[in-house]
Amino acid sequence: MEIATFGAGCFWCVEAVFQRVDGVGKVVSGYAGGHVVNPTYEQVCDKTTGHAEVCQISFDPAKVSYAELLEVFFKTHDPTTLNRQGNDEGPQYRSAIFYHSPEQKALAEKAKAELGAASIWPNAIVTEVVPLDKFYPAEDYHQNYYNQNANRNPYCSFVITPKLDKFKKVFKEKLKKEGE
Repeated sequence: MEIATFGAGCFWCVEAVFQRVDGVGKVVSGYAGGHVVNPTYEQVCDKTTGHAEVCQISFDPAKVSYAELLEVFFKTHDPTTLNRQGNDEGPQYRSAIFYHSPEQKALAEKAKAELGAASIWPNAIVTEVVPLDKFYPAEDYHQNYYNQNANRNPYCSFVITPKLDKFKKVFKEKLKKEGE
């Protein structure tokens, strides 16, 4: 298994998407990119830690490549909005790729450049491509959030479910089989 770390807005959304990708074993919500050691959710929400909400994704490169994960990353959020995804606003919601190796850095920069040149979005891509210094897992109640709260939390119904529906339509060939 290899590891990828992405920030693309609320980690509940990112986690829900990547949990459904065939070849992804585990997705852990957490924090990266800041200067505070062992930050809490409340600290990150105060916008002073420098951390982004991220997901650390364990994946089997024989089933899904890092380049394919990058495609899912870029197509399931808006990489052109600085410190914002939908109504979620603040530096913790920034678009960021935290690479683990020179190969990941090269692939991320290539994908970002190619998508930027394709002018898919009306604005420039603002996604950071930076080395992962340290990953801090989020509190337990953030883990597997959508799967445990889809019918209990309005945010899940109004934000995550439509994102998942779009993801399933666009990436049906990359979906895990039922029961996996």
